[in-house]
Amino acid sequence: MKGFKIIVLAKQVPDTRNVGKDAMKADGTVNRAALPAIFNPEDLNALEQALRIKDRFPGTTITVLTMGPGRAAEIIREGLFRGADDGILLTDRAFAGSDTLATSYAIGQTIKNYGKYDIIIAGRQAIDGDTAQVGPQVAEKLGIPQITYAEDILNIENGKVTVKRRLERGVEVVKCPMPLVVTVNSSAPDCRARNAKLIMKYKHAKTITELQVSNEDYLHLYADRPYLNIKEWTVQDIKVDMSELGLNGSPTKVKKVDNVVLQAKEAKIITSSDEDMDQLMRELIENHTIG
Repeated sequence: MKGFKIIVLAKQVPDTRNVGKDAMKADGTVNRAALPAIFNPEDLNALEQALRIKDRFPGTTITVLTMGPGRAAEIIREGLFRGADDGILLTDRAFAGSDTLATSYAIGQTIKNYGKYDIIIAGRQAIDGDTAQVGPQVAEKLGIPQITYAEDILNIENGKVTVKRRLERGVEVVKCPMPLVVTVNSSAPDCRARNAKLIMKYKHAKTITELQVSNEDYLHLYADRPYLNIKEWTVQDIKVDMSELGLNGSPTKVKKVDNVVLQAKEAKIITSSDEDMDQLMRELIENHTIG
């Protein structure tokens, strides 16, 4: 059986475990420069599902697509180190401040420009927003079906993908024709570690912008080894309506982000007696915790 063309949607996110007072800009967007950047965890789960398909079906290719500033090229390299074949960095100042609607529009237009594909796989949600909206919105904009809450892509046969979904009240197995979007839960298998041979192969992979500011003496490699050139696309490379991008195309506005640390100031021990339960309920109602 021939291989498949897979696009993995990935995002470089701020490490939300280190949110501080400088986490927000005045315009209500995240100050990404003030926070350590990591590969979104559930996108790594999605990458592993793509890699497992590649293991089972020779000829499968995996493209990592990410939207973000120039430094987001780092997660494309992380994908290459684990077994992806290439990547596209979608970067432009016009994308700054995009919410899920504007982001999914830009990604959808990029995929339309990409050409033929069979499966788009993404993490369920990003830890900097927790909306779980981009994957489904991309499917909607492309006009293709979607399977959400995926835990394992079990099989691909006769043009249909079989997926196990992990839901709140159990598990279900569904089939869906290709092309489709699959969003993957954190309950899916963790992504494999970097491969030492792939690290050596792709350690000098860069975007054109990175090459322009690099002072390394490796420029001759990029003509001899085309796989080291990470594609970098801007709004000039995809057909977009500029009014649907960035802050102007984003109806969602974030007013404030707080880092809340819960501390136990006092403790109270109660028993299962009716009297203690009644007293607890009275206190919770009186201080408006409930009711």
